[in-house]
Amino acid sequence: MKKPTRIEISAKKAPRPPSARRAGVKQRKPQSKKPSVSRETEGKLTFNQAMIYVKNVERALAFYRDLLGFKLIEDFRYEDKAVYARLRAPGGDGTIALHQAGPGESVSSDGVRLYFEVRELDDFCGKLQQKNFYITKLPRMMPWGWRHAYLNDPDGHEISLYWAGENRMKKSMMKAAHKAARV
Repeated sequence: MKKPTRIEISAKKAPRPPSARRAGVKQRKPQSKKPSVSRETEGKLTFNQAMIYVKNVERALAFYRDLLGFKLIEDFRYEDKAVYARLRAPGGDGTIALHQAGPGESVSSDGVRLYFEVRELDDFCGKLQQKNFYITKLPRMMPWGWRHAYLNDPDGHEISLYWAGENRMKKSMMKAAHKAARV
């Protein structure tokens, strides 16, 4: 049995390991050296990552990296098969991890939906459609003041692409939604 190999992308300029050269892994540009914890959040709980269990990490990478634009931070291979990958959102510092589900394990995520915000929502969805990707619900304004589109990743995890803008950190307009439902 081969030992697992880990390919990490570092901010330091380091020579690529021989296994990375063989596998054709590209050297990443150095990331900015922002502190991982700011004074504002020090000692406070912050959200930084969602783990997504998938049946096939390569297929999930093709979706999240190649279609949605996430940037690969690292991947982990076992016997030349991708079993884990961590990616950074293209427009922020939030991350997701793709983790190979065990044999026979469910990857169902009933009750959980991933939300990714994009200002030019309609244009972004149009580009996905040009690549023949199916969007289950096209962009539309919701009663709470956010514009949403819905789709599923290759393993059926539900995703909302949305734009809330300045409304994101404000109380939602659910009172208006309740009032509209009563009429």
